[in-house]
Amino acid sequence: MNAPARLRVGVIGAGRVGAVIGAALREVGHDLVGVSVRSNTTLTELFLPGVPVLGTDEVVRRAELVLVAVPDDAIAEVVAGLDLHPEQVVAHFSGRHGLAVLAGVARPMALHPVFPFTGGPADLVGISWGVTANDPLADDLVRQLGGVPVHVTEERRPLWHAALAHGANHLVTLVASAADMLRAAGAEDPGTVLRPLLTAALDGALELGDAALTGPVKRGDAGTVAAHLEVVPDRELYLALARATARRAGTGDVMAGVL
Repeated sequence: MNAPARLRVGVIGAGRVGAVIGAALREVGHDLVGVSVRSNTTLTELFLPGVPVLGTDEVVRRAELVLVAVPDDAIAEVVAGLDLHPEQVVAHFSGRHGLAVLAGVARPMALHPVFPFTGGPADLVGISWGVTANDPLADDLVRQLGGVPVHVTEERRPLWHAALAHGANHLVTLVASAADMLRAAGAEDPGTVLRPLLTAALDGALELGDAALTGPVKRGDAGTVAAHLEVVPDRELYLALARATARRAGTGDVMAGVL
């Protein structure tokens, strides 16, 4: 495979996402020509040592590829203020937005990495990216970073993002709630109790979908569920999830008296 063409890359808004992606692009051979940050430069110094901190206009002037790594609601305003030339590529990393938020950009790309940014460039290897673009460079960049491009149409971008937020954010809420109950039940280390069970449940759900469901709602064991509802601290959360489980398991009629 030929080495990727070396691009001059500028980063606008070097929070965790911009700093990590910028560092990863530098690791695969691209030239980081500047970064624009409003205040805190700690992440820039950590992940992009030696990259000059410049004003936004100067970053854009130097770059062939402009990475817009700002909050979702700021993307359109930031991009509208850029003085771009027709050959420049502009990419954002929002899951919610597609190309509409990059109106007026000649070569726009929406590249959404499916991973919480908690570490460094190694986080990007092996993950999926939601790609909305009409430019083959988009897939090339994702693959250069060790990722897997998943093509998402403009109109389905909100559904893509909702699915990921629903799965990841609500999973944290569910697990934290279960851990709270285990502590109240006397478990000193809820993580040790939950990890094998939840790992098996997650693997089963990803492989088998609804066929992986187990437990009292799946079995239609209304008495057990009624007993749970007497003691769970967050009854509303338990009921919402039990009702959804009953619909997916086909036990809604059996469980109707309890749920």
